Amino acid sequence: MSSFLYFILPALGGYTLTSLYLLKNPQILHRRKRTAFYSTHISHRGGCGERIESTIEAFTHAVEQGTQMLELDCHLTHDGHVVVSHDENLLRQTGHDVTISSLNLQDLPLYKERMEVTFYTGRYISGADRTFALLEDVFRKFPEMPVSIEIKENNHQLIEKVSDLVRRYNREEITVWATVNSTIMKECRRTNGSMPYSFTMKRGALLLLLFYSGLLPFVPLGESLLQFYLLRIINRTYIPEQGILRNRLAVSFIEKVTMRKSLFRHLAARGIQVHLFVCNEDEDIKAALEVGATGVMSDYPTLLSGYLRRNRSQD
Repeated sequence: MSSFLYFILPALGGYTLTSLYLLKNPQILHRRKRTAFYSTHISHRGGCGERIESTIEAFTHAVEQGTQMLELDCHLTHDGHVVVSHDENLLRQTGHDVTISSLNLQDLPLYKERMEVTFYTGRYISGADRTFALLEDVFRKFPEMPVSIEIKENNHQLIEKVSDLVRRYNREEITVWATVNSTIMKECRRTNGSMPYSFTMKRGALLLLLFYSGLLPFVPLGESLLQFYLLRIINRTYIPEQGILRNRLAVSFIEKVTMRKSLFRHLAARGIQVHLFVCNEDEDIKAALEVGATGVMSDYPTLLSGYLRRNRSQD
């Protein structure tokens, strides 16, 4: 037994020291990713705390406030149009219990006149524009603005149409595939492998496993972005539907496991952007940046711009 420990302990020690060194110096093994964009200011659903979510008015306002990326979700209408909408079922957004896929574009209802901000419980917003936007309209109006598109359903026709629009408007370098589902991501990448893509939930779990086992510095990563909750907002500004996330101990544990500055710094050093969301108060923006986020996603583009401007002037 003693002879076994004589060999294994030095090996473990050497592995640990090598892993820690490469964690801080990933350029030794990995070429830094060079994406065509670098976004510190990201507007969630187009900045849905200041204008009705995902409308052209919201996107226009966010761009005017200096956002560097628009985050949105897409669904397909019955007659084959790619519509920007967070939900497939329109009950929350319009008051009508219908799905986008069951309606033709011309039959989509208007957004409610007054909508609650999902990630800021008790806060409401209204706006002049209540019309669902087409993804093509967003691309046409903001040709150089990076866009993160979350695909929520494994719909081959939807994914192909999104990819076709990205190619038609020559946006492959500045449009991101995003989804929590690994099966959907495989379909997205099979359809268009030229677009940068973010971590799925499964790949995020693997990332943590690699990090805590010390293997992360040795493993290549294809993703260009990590987009994840800033856990401190849960049950304070955002009340999730999932029961486990309403448990303070569970959220505290997940926060301690995931919010690791050394992990985020390692990813950033490899050229992988880390976006934490949804930060709707100054203290949350500060917390996200302090833990190592390279970008902050907010429902309030004016608030985020003001925070970044004030703190840039203090540096």
